[in-house]
Amino acid sequence: MKPKTLQSLSRWLGIFSILLAIPAWMLVVRISGLPKFILPSPVDVWLRFLKALNDGSLLYHTGVTLIEILLGLLAGVTFATVVGYALAKSPSLEKVLSPYLVASQAIPVIAIAPLLVIWLGDGILSKVVICALIVFFPVLVNTVVGVRAVPTALYDMMHSLRATRSQILLKLELPASLPVLFGGLRIGATLSVIGAIVGELVDAEQGLGFLLQLGDFQYDTSMVFVAVFTLIALALSLYGVVMLLEKKFLKWQK
Repeated sequence: MKPKTLQSLSRWLGIFSILLAIPAWMLVVRISGLPKFILPSPVDVWLRFLKALNDGSLLYHTGVTLIEILLGLLAGVTFATVVGYALAKSPSLEKVLSPYLVASQAIPVIAIAPLLVIWLGDGILSKVVICALIVFFPVLVNTVVGVRAVPTALYDMMHSLRATRSQILLKLELPASLPVLFGGLRIGATLSVIGAIVGELVDAEQGLGFLLQLGDFQYDTSMVFVAVFTLIALALSLYGVVMLLEKKFLKWQK
């Protein structure tokens, strides 16, 4: 089979698996006989989704979480790219900072999230910082790997052409490391959703994390499912946007 045919088939298989999960879910609900506040049916979740959509609460809280995600993703990716480039170009700086960077990953962000909320307040800033911290490390590692993967021969060629430092960065290092950088960005895009929700679950009065807690406290399990599926949709959308950007900027690889 042709690669395009296989790609199209795999895409349809993903959609088919989702469609197959719905009747399987309904069957589990029917056989188990569990009450709605423990395991709602797909119909209950759909009706709750329509209700939250019509009263505007879902759109409002989704918008709040999306802003936190985008700001945290932007801050985390920007800082990680700058620091990663500096580490890639300076082995001595890497030796100094690496122990701290690795040690920072040994501490789960969820453990220090309450401290960040206390220090930065319960507003959007603390959520953005938590989101940026989760995104930072994978993008940093991919930046270092991507920059160091640039062949030495290409550097020699640029130097022979008397290219400036900025020209080497823009014409060589950035294009050559883009495939690896986009790999880190894909990971960061999905992790950014986790970061925003961790911050909201610690302390928030708005956002999808708030809806999750509200649904839990009120035994509104259908609302919990709605919030979870909305988060999944956000993560898939961000991942899809990164994939589209990757295809656009890496056309030269084909």
